[in-house]
Amino acid sequence: MNISSALLPDLIDAVADTIASHAEEVTALDQAIGDGDHLINLQRGLNALMAQSDELAELAWPIAWQKIGMTMMSTIGGASGSLFGTLFVAMSKAARELPLNQTGFAEIFMEAVNAVKQRGKSDIGEKTLLDVLCPVADYLQTAVAENVELATLLTELDKVAIAGMETTRDMLATKGRAAFLDERSRGHIDAGAKTTQLMIAAVVEVLLAA
Repeated sequence: MNISSALLPDLIDAVADTIASHAEEVTALDQAIGDGDHLINLQRGLNALMAQSDELAELAWPIAWQKIGMTMMSTIGGASGSLFGTLFVAMSKAARELPLNQTGFAEIFMEAVNAVKQRGKSDIGEKTLLDVLCPVADYLQTAVAENVELATLLTELDKVAIAGMETTRDMLATKGRAAFLDERSRGHIDAGAKTTQLMIAAVVEVLLAA
């Protein structure tokens, strides 16, 4: 990994800007098959993180991830807050026992995604953010095993996230409000998968420019 947490303010700002620029799209997706409050809840969490960004930049990665996770849980609320929060808290826990290099981060992220699966009692193929997180975690493992150069890894990671998000369009929802729509949930991208993909895209852009 070899990336300083001093980059966190730039990463948080980039994520917030990307979500804001896609606000109408995300809201439309969520209104089609969700509760319609995903964007507002997510932006509440991002605003809280922006307010803490200078403090976060001074922390070691494991501590910063823990603080990010707890902030997301307490400010986003609902299922999204729990799942995004779990991702970062689990990253923090795993990072205390693994090296913060590319190989270590791939394992850290995989453990975190598995924690999200457990928290949400869900898996890939159920029209959720896991349809982005799971292929991204798998790709990270493959890429580091093959010693893929970092810039190439990041570029491909962006593509993997987009492809994962797109798979949710034709899936039948089995979680949340969308599950009650049965077959009518098909034909719509999951809002959580979309915002997860957007956040990954923002992070990739910042890291490529760093």
